[in-house]
Order: sequence, then C-alpha cells, then structure tokens
Amino acid sequence: MTTTGLERLLAGNSQHLRRTRLGLIAHPASVTSDLVHAADALMSAGFDLRALFGPQHGARGDKQDNMIESDHSVDARTGLPVHSLYSDVRQPTPAMMKGLDALLIDLQDVGVRVYTFVWTMALAMEACRDAGVRCVVLDRPNPIGGAIVEGRLLQAGFESFVGLHPIPLRHGLTAGELARWLNAERSIGCELEVVACDGWQRSRWGNETGLPFVPPSPNLPTLDSCTVYPGMVLLEGTNLSEGRGTTRPFEIFGAPYLEPHALSDALEACGLPGVRFRPCWFEPTFQKYAGALCGGAQIYVMDRERFRPVQTAVAILRAAHDQAPDRFRWREPPYEYEIDNMPIDILWGSDALRLGIEAGTEVEEILAGVEDDLEAWKAGTAPYRLYD
Repeated sequence: MTTTGLERLLAGNSQHLRRTRLGLIAHPASVTSDLVHAADALMSAGFDLRALFGPQHGARGDKQDNMIESDHSVDARTGLPVHSLYSDVRQPTPAMMKGLDALLIDLQDVGVRVYTFVWTMALAMEACRDAGVRCVVLDRPNPIGGAIVEGRLLQAGFESFVGLHPIPLRHGLTAGELARWLNAERSIGCELEVVACDGWQRSRWGNETGLPFVPPSPNLPTLDSCTVYPGMVLLEGTNLSEGRGTTRPFEIFGAPYLEPHALSDALEACGLPGVRFRPCWFEPTFQKYAGALCGGAQIYVMDRERFRPVQTAVAILRAAHDQAPDRFRWREPPYEYEIDNMPIDILWGSDALRLGIEAGTEVEEILAGVEDDLEAWKAGTAPYRLYD
C-alpha cells in the first residue's frame, strides 16, 4: 500500500515541523488513509496549525460548480481562519503569511496542466520565498500514473491560471515532483521540502495504491473521470457540454445540435486506441445547456494503458466541428481570470488547435511534433522525479 506524505509526517517524518507555526493548503481529498481530513489529523497529532488556505472549490469543498469563488471564512470544525486562494487573490498575501514558520501543501493533483491546484501551489511557493517561510509539500500519487505524458507544452504568451509554466497537458509528475522542478528550473527559489510518498511507482494508477479515492473536485467524482480529463477538459473551451450537470462529467459530452449516432460512427471510424463510444442523449442539470436535451456520446475506456485522452479529445473536436460547422463555437473569454486569450488557446497552450480545427487539419497533423517536445520534457524533469 502507498503511504502519502501526510501520513508519513503524522508517523514521525520531518519532526522539526512540530516545533513550528504552520499553515495548511488543503481540499476535501487531503485525507489520511482512514479518511480523516489533514487539518483534523494534524491538530489531533499536536501540530501547531494556525491557518487554513483553500484553493478552488474551498478547503473543505464548499463550492460545487466550476469557477465560483470562495469567501475568506472561519473553519467551523477547528475555528481556524480560512484564507481563500480562489477569490480576490490567488496567492497568499504577506498578511496571510504573517506569523507562520512553514506552509504545508497537501493537494491531490490529477496530473493535468490545467488543473488549478498545482498553480495554487506554485504561487504559494513564491509567497513562501518572499515571506521567508518554509514550503513543505506533502506528496500524493498521481492517480492516472506517471508513465504516460501527452499534449503540447504551454507556449509563451498563453500563460494563465490554468497554466503558468511550460508543461504538457498530461505531465506525468506528482505535485511534489512538479514543485521540485518549478523551484529549480523556473527559479522560484523558495526553501522547499517535499515529504515523499512511500511505496508508489510511476506505473501505478490510483486504484492500485490501496488508498481510498476522494474526489479532488466535485466534477471529477471517479478515477474514470480523471482518466479522460487530460483531453476532455478541452471541451470547456467550446460550446460543447463536457458533461457537467450529469452523473458522468467528462465521460459524457455533446450539444443540442449534434446527432449521436453520426457522431459516434465518425469517432469509431478514427480507430482511436483503447476507447469506444456509445451514442446517447442527456439533459444537464446545470452548466451548459441546463435542462436542454443534448445529443452526444459516452466514452468507454477499454484499455487505459493504450488510451490517449488528448488524441481522443482532438478527434472529438474535429468530429463535432465537421458535423455542425455552422453551430460549433469556441467559448469566448473571460475564463479562469483570463480576459484576452481564447479559453481553448490557454487550455491547449497555444492557438494551434483552434486554428487547425478551423482549417480542417486532420488530427494526426495537429498532433505532429508533440512527441519530440514530450521526450525533451521527460529528460528535463528526470532529475526531479522521486519515484523512478
């Protein structure tokens, strides 16, 4: 069984932290193997916890929908102040850091560039550097494994809160490994400590760790949704429903203007590895097309080792655009605090995907050259990996 950084800290590692005043960035998946929240576990163990910090969706998971800010508050269970980092600020302020000796970061990431928790971590690392506060990342396994990387590197000029540094869509690292890379290669330069997991290997998926799955955010409720997310998150940059408001977000997709059988037939004809498509109708209860009947498909991952969610999502965008070019649309900004660049461009990391779809470019050509970038990424991050 894998032991997380949190449980290794509770078991006696990094005992110097018992003598320090601590802050904690956490969310609902920041739990022990017996499902005790990190804040409660640390306080019960006698750590001097002074403040909580909440990323997107809140420290305890108070916000269900996407891109809804959380207020600064007081934690009802511990009585600690909760500083929201998805509100008027995304980075801890000097006032929030005052009186702390170390800031613990215990965030379950899902291995995808556009998932905001790693950027909350990066901004917190900068705040720690500026305040002279030690930054301690309590590491957790990457639930979709660390052996496969996918997608374009983020290009200069397309930085945002869903991508602040040049990493691939599916980066293949844990939060702790990414923190080590950011600190050295991106010159953050904080006093960083990573409490690594024990017993995790890069090839292991979340259901192979022995740890319970807790949704890291409301619309990633299962490991299945995490598996498709590296590609299907791109649909947020379109007028396609990515399945929010259904029981299978990111696995179900579509729009009122699509015909399910024609769409599924077109995708099946692509011969995409490890995946099948079922034609379906659905009616979201919130978000895009709430209460409207949508035609689309459900993704069935048949072989997750062969399945490539980024390639699959590009094929879906190609097929949806081809079926209804007069009704398919790219989402307009603002999106995740970005008001200038198109949402699809900051999700993809450049404007190449959008322009390629509009020009009728085939999926293989849109993805041409990606492997060279990914090999360079793997080589460049090798010194910062903890689990090879």
